[in-house]
Order: sequence, then structure tokens, then C-alpha cells
Amino acid sequence: MDSALEQELQIFAENIRLASLRAVAAAGGGHLGGIFSMAEALAVLYGDVMRVNPRNPAAPERDKLVLSKGHCGPGLFAALALKGFFPLEDLLTLNQNGTLFPSHCDRQKTPGVDMTTGSLGQGASSAAGIALADQLARRAYRTFLILGDGELDEGQVWEMALFARQRKLRNLVALVDLNGQQLDGDTRDICAGVANAGAMFASFGWNMLAVDGHSVREIHAALQPAAGVPMQPTAIILKTIKGRGWSRLEGKPKVHHSVVDEAQLREAEAEITRRIASLQAAV
Repeated sequence: MDSALEQELQIFAENIRLASLRAVAAAGGGHLGGIFSMAEALAVLYGDVMRVNPRNPAAPERDKLVLSKGHCGPGLFAALALKGFFPLEDLLTLNQNGTLFPSHCDRQKTPGVDMTTGSLGQGASSAAGIALADQLARRAYRTFLILGDGELDEGQVWEMALFARQRKLRNLVALVDLNGQQLDGDTRDICAGVANAGAMFASFGWNMLAVDGHSVREIHAALQPAAGVPMQPTAIILKTIKGRGWSRLEGKPKVHHSVVDEAQLREAEAEITRRIASLQAAV
């Protein structure tokens, strides 16, 4: 990756944070912790890796994304808006009556959303099914699956992991947002084994990589199709910090869901816009 692309993707990640922050604030609150921790992953996917067409969101010749932790949908909506799927200002209708942007992903409402998600674990099975369909049809497209680490408590994820390895779904890439927190607290206090997610996927026969989930360079390198990799799915463990990008949330406990008032919105906007300006100045 050259430095220009790295800078572009870093700015994209910060703009995803800014747009999703404003949408969540307009709605009164939302899951900013998990949205912010996956911003770099979304930026790399939609900024350079995935083959998508904003003018034809349902084009068959596209890569697909299943955001299994569907409560972080506003982050995906922000990435899609910034990519040109719909006007950015439309995100301010988040969760309002008649909106195209419910708090969880809905493929029947939001252009560019490939799968309805929200019931944790079920997105994993959907992604494997999509990847299998492309494989059977001999379509050379990839399916990307984003999982939360707390979501790995769901047995359905591991049923999918067995299935995907058995069917040699080389076109399936799972990205695990390993930020150490879930709804009820720290993952280590609820199901400690989640911290070893990489070893778990490897034991299920997956190709496994672990990267800094806030480094667009490392994520980008991990997402490149690897020649010579055996016919197996890939799991990329993203080591992240929940709430990354806003000091009020970053690394703090119990930031699964946040209410954002006007003063907090201005505070967070100031932090993010300063970083964007700094990145833009470093040309």
C-alpha cells in the first residue's frame, strides 16, 4: 500500500466515525463503541477492497458484506453514504418512522446492505450460505463477514465455522472485532475463551491472521487474496479498542451503547475533525 492510499483510508475511517456519530446523536443514542472499533475495517473494505457499485447496489457481479453484529449498522450506513450509495444527510433520519436506516441492518430498506442482521450469530450462517451460492455458481466474488467478539459466545458461529471448512469456502473472509467488551461487560468475565478467537478458528481448520484493527495498512494487507492458500475460509482477528476515536468512550468500561447529547456531540465532532484536518495536512 502506498502512503497516499493509506492516508485516504485513514481519512475515510474518521469520516465513518463522524457520520455515524451524527446519525446516532440525531437518534438520541446507539452502539457507538462497536461502531468506532470497526471503522478502519469498514474503510478498507469499502475504500479499496470490495467490488461494489453505488449506482447498482444489487449488481450480481459484486462482493458482499454481512455485518453480523447488526446493531452497529449505522457504521455500515456511514460507509455506504460516503461511498455514494445515498446522500449523507439521509443518515440523520436514523430510527425515525419511515426511514431507510433502522438501527439494525435491513437489506430490504437500505441500498447496499447485503443481509438483514441483528440476532447475533445468524449473520455468520447467512454469510456462509452466500459464499456457498457464489462458489456453486462459479462466481469469483468474495463474501466478507464482520463478527463481534461477544457474538462468538453463540454456538451458531461455530456450527458455521465447521460448515465453511467442510465446504472449502475459500471465498469467505470473517473479520472478528476483538475489542474485549460486550453488552454485559468484559468478554473475559463472560466467556474467557473468546480472547483466543484466532486459535479457535484455526482449530476449526480456517486460515487465521491477527492484525492491529486500527491500522488500515495491516488490515489492507490481510484482506488481499492470498495465492497458494489452501481451499479454506479465512478469519482475520482485529485487535481493537471499543470506542476508539472519542476519548469519552475509548477504552472505557460499559460503552456498548451510548446516549449522545448536544454538548457531547460537539465534543466528539471536535476530536474527530481535528484528526481529519491533521491527516489532510500531512500530504
